[in-house]
Amino acid sequence: MPVKENFTPNAQRSTIGTLNAKCMNLQSTDFELFDLPVRFAQDATQIDARWKTLQRQAHPDRFATQGAAAQRVAMQWSARINQARQRLSDPLARAAYLCELHGTAIDAERNTVMPPEFLTQQMMLREALQDAESTVGMLSIKRQSESLRHELLLKLERQIDIEADWPAAAQSVRALMFFDRLSHEIESKRATLER
Repeated sequence: MPVKENFTPNAQRSTIGTLNAKCMNLQSTDFELFDLPVRFAQDATQIDARWKTLQRQAHPDRFATQGAAAQRVAMQWSARINQARQRLSDPLARAAYLCELHGTAIDAERNTVMPPEFLTQQMMLREALQDAESTVGMLSIKRQSESLRHELLLKLERQIDIEADWPAAAQSVRALMFFDRLSHEIESKRATLER
């Protein structure tokens, strides 16, 4: 991907030049910003290490002698770096971002069509959750849900990194959203049972 042009104001140019010798800009993709390969499989320690490096470079206090404009740009960079880290660190957000980068919108609000067997599985898990009366029962449902979620993450990695099947990956992202909601429901019910 070509290197993008820098901003023109001196404060921005000075700040951005300090932030990254490659002259990245605020519109760079998360992968460009973090100097990572554009793929689903990522190393969390590498993301965190790069985040710390970028945050050190972008900290507004480093630009205190350059004036308010340079500090504002540094704050924009800091916010952009945090946004990228959050998206890259979360498998669901990262997969959705990759799909959108490749022209496939997730469109979860309007595209709710899911395979019948998946919907049946989700109904059974939610019914089991509703019927659970102890933390032991909750742990069983949680383990089952986590196992299914893990299988789905492996499927997403294959769909994105090997097959580049963006429509299938988008459907898997929508399925992963179900599991993330279920995980929140499990934790909420567990907290209720432990009271």
